[in-house]
Amino acid sequence: MAAGEPQQVPIVTDIPKTLYQKHIDAHTVCELDDQGHVLLYIDRQVANEYTSPQAFSGLRQAGRGVWRPSATLCVVDHVNPTAPERNAAMADPGGARQVSYFEENCRDFGIELFNVLDKRQGIEHVVAPEQGFILPGMVIAAGDSHTTTYGALGAFGFGIGTSEIEHLLATQTLVYKRLKTLRVTVEGRPGPGLVSKDIIMELIRQIGASGATGYAIEFTGPAISALSVEARMTICNMAVEAGARGAFMAPDEKVYAYLADKPRAPKGELWNQAVARWQSLHTDVGARFDREVHMHIDKLQPMVTWGTSPDQAAAITGCVPDPSQEPDLILRQDLERALRYMDLTPGTALASIPISHAFIGSCTNARIEDLRDAARVVRGRTVAQGVRAMIVPGSTQVRDQAETEGLAQVFRDAGFEWRQSGCSMCLAMNDDVLNPGDRCASSTNRNFEGRQGAGARTHLMSPAMVAAAAVTGHLVDVRQFGSEV
Repeated sequence: MAAGEPQQVPIVTDIPKTLYQKHIDAHTVCELDDQGHVLLYIDRQVANEYTSPQAFSGLRQAGRGVWRPSATLCVVDHVNPTAPERNAAMADPGGARQVSYFEENCRDFGIELFNVLDKRQGIEHVVAPEQGFILPGMVIAAGDSHTTTYGALGAFGFGIGTSEIEHLLATQTLVYKRLKTLRVTVEGRPGPGLVSKDIIMELIRQIGASGATGYAIEFTGPAISALSVEARMTICNMAVEAGARGAFMAPDEKVYAYLADKPRAPKGELWNQAVARWQSLHTDVGARFDREVHMHIDKLQPMVTWGTSPDQAAAITGCVPDPSQEPDLILRQDLERALRYMDLTPGTALASIPISHAFIGSCTNARIEDLRDAARVVRGRTVAQGVRAMIVPGSTQVRDQAETEGLAQVFRDAGFEWRQSGCSMCLAMNDDVLNPGDRCASSTNRNFEGRQGAGARTHLMSPAMVAAAAVTGHLVDVRQFGSEV
């Protein structure tokens, strides 16, 4: 090139992208500004009776319809009773009205509904995947923060507010701001008794309850690849407890096998075409993340929470921490408040803390694999005296499968209450509520003050750990049960 001639800058078209960037780029209708806001097309949405009423009321008042009714699946799950014998009657008039208005909205707007008596009913984040309603490459939004669960299938799911639900139903789009990207690489092999719940609890403990705020997390590494799809759902589900607005895992052969027989998955040649497309859903070599975190789980132990935030957790072999050892004044005050609420004394061995309740349920840990894990611990044992133990399957289909496999009888024989599906004591919006001072070993996702009932105290852990606590009467290391775990 001669001196003084203008240089031609090559146009780069093959910039490596993260999985998150691929999803957002493929669903961007248009850029709205230079601050990362876009108009985002949403493939599908799931709605429940608790977060949707105002959205439907807004549509009615504005005289608008639902743009694409077939893209919405409605499920009753938050306020319905989970009594062992199911019926449609509800003692709580407020909950009954929410459900009846939900049914009215679904009928008037032409949306499919899984009501309380439907054999496909259950918690939305359990039901949608087991129906094949969630597929790799999709963008999903719903009025529930744990919509991040769907990242385990290679979809991008995130929670939205009521006003956004109304906009989504009316237009099938949302105003959305791009997130930063965080890659969490998990290496090592889990030891006995260690499951995906322990992995995500340890991550939250390490980075904090706001450590992933503003980020979409991609989980990767050999330890993630080794997990079942259901175990991956637990991790993506609880990523929001670290502040993440989304969580991802690249789809693989395990995901394809999981989806292959689902009712709403593509069939025949469409299935072959879909899998060929899904195989491109991975982060490109050379793609850059805004942040990286590496975890090694070889020495990780079963985890429990001791405080009132999911990041206030420790290995079951540990002790209640001493706030006086925390140099940061604000953090010290947070620890002191948590221990006052939990009525715990610094230095107390976690494995000595007695419980009054044990609860296995929620969108985090109430799938069939979770119930199998718990049943292995419970089989041949009995719930400790003074403990009320409950199993609330994640869906009616999970409940039916557990009945077929004999798991339900194992739980009944041990003294567990075997109940119908729903959110139940995860958030205490129905009649499954703890009393002040009750202490619960729980397989749920949040241990906030009052989460399971005003004044109630919650310790988060895996389903097998809950089962072990139920039969001993106190928090306990499930590894003591030997070959059962």
